[in-house]
Amino acid sequence: MRAPNRSSGANTAEIAIATIAVPPIDSNTSLEGDQPALAPVRVDERIFSLDVFRGFGLLGILLMNICMFGLPEAAYSNPVPAGGATGWNLFTWCLMSVLADGKMRAIFSLTFGASVYLLIDRLSRKGAASEAADIHYRRMLWLLLFGLIHAYFIWGGDILFPYAMMGLVLYPLRKLSPRVLLTGAAILVLIMTGEALRYYYHVKNLHVAYLQIQVAEKEGKKLTSAQEEKKTEWEQAVKDFSPSAEDLKTETEAHLGSYFQLFAFRAKDVYRLHSYPIYAPFPWFDILSMMLIGMALLKLGVLSGSYSSKFYLWMALLSFAIGVPAHSWGVWWCIKQQFSLDSWNFTGLTYEIGRFTAFGYIAVILLVIKSGIMRPVTRTLARVGRMAFSNYILTSLLCTSIFEGYGLGLFGRLQRFQIYGIVLLVWAVILIMSPIWLRHFHFGPLEWVWRSLTYWKKQPFRVPDRAVI
Repeated sequence: MRAPNRSSGANTAEIAIATIAVPPIDSNTSLEGDQPALAPVRVDERIFSLDVFRGFGLLGILLMNICMFGLPEAAYSNPVPAGGATGWNLFTWCLMSVLADGKMRAIFSLTFGASVYLLIDRLSRKGAASEAADIHYRRMLWLLLFGLIHAYFIWGGDILFPYAMMGLVLYPLRKLSPRVLLTGAAILVLIMTGEALRYYYHVKNLHVAYLQIQVAEKEGKKLTSAQEEKKTEWEQAVKDFSPSAEDLKTETEAHLGSYFQLFAFRAKDVYRLHSYPIYAPFPWFDILSMMLIGMALLKLGVLSGSYSSKFYLWMALLSFAIGVPAHSWGVWWCIKQQFSLDSWNFTGLTYEIGRFTAFGYIAVILLVIKSGIMRPVTRTLARVGRMAFSNYILTSLLCTSIFEGYGLGLFGRLQRFQIYGIVLLVWAVILIMSPIWLRHFHFGPLEWVWRSLTYWKKQPFRVPDRAVI
């Protein structure tokens, strides 16, 4: 990738307001100022664009997570079992699959990786290199604990735990060059695509074996242990993708029951997800690959807006040209095949290609920031991003209070297109509350707790009246 072009077309005042015109991160660059090295980053040290990405990704993730909040789990991938698969419901599933599925998580993961590198690099350049590892690992271990609490006690779709696990891996990778980081990410993506191909043929062969087993059962033949295993595996795969009415009823009753009933039901799934070995492609490689890309793009200056507007325009066009058709084809194929299990598994081959759309969103956001237009929008998104941890947990608390039985009990009672009214409501709360909160406090409430625990020192919380921003 070529060197950054500072002739971006935006005037100096606009870039200063956006605070994105910073050079690529260089470990030899020094920071000036009298702030202690072991202290959370100041507002004036933040990269504005990263906060905007984080806020955009935080809001966007709910476009997909809302399905898991308000509908049975299978509805996320397959609209037939629940939520509706015709009319506006089918259109909504198609639209979210093409524009949001995997992309918002990619942006969030990418920003997380960039922020981890930025923190470590900042500590090193302030003369606290020896303490950087301690700060980083302490930070990740506290996040891991927060993730466990969130997953078991609030919502099973937690992403904090896997982020913390992959964050532990990032520290020894921080000194790798952008080329090596991008190569590593590409290898992980190829491994995931290869695993998707392997799984597709595995399930396809499993289906063939199951049909043969059915014939054997009709003939009264005794099944071998291998046949019994294949039969059980196929039936479980079908159950996960297209659960029966009885399975859907069981899941719905758990969500509409008491808090402790839901806790027991949720704990089984959380334990299963957390038990995946860290070397398994899913979900770990999904998250790690984007974190590596985030570190690389920050080092290159791409995420901080150091390139020309022409560069970001081409980045957007190419990303959308690759990503949108790939996922559009997958949606078309699933509909054509009437949402069969085979058709869904086959679309896994284009899933990673479809996530290129995320880079298109990033490029468009940087174009908007560099142009100076929509400043109130970008400033608000940045404030949402500065409180991403608190807003993420707030989203879970609001949605579970709306959908679960110990709240308003709307789980499974809304159609797919209707649940997006809840998304707009949650967005409104976050977009209104975040700027108001940050007028009076340095951090979001959970960010403050996290930083205080990380630095093992109570951090300033309230903003003095004279310093309100």
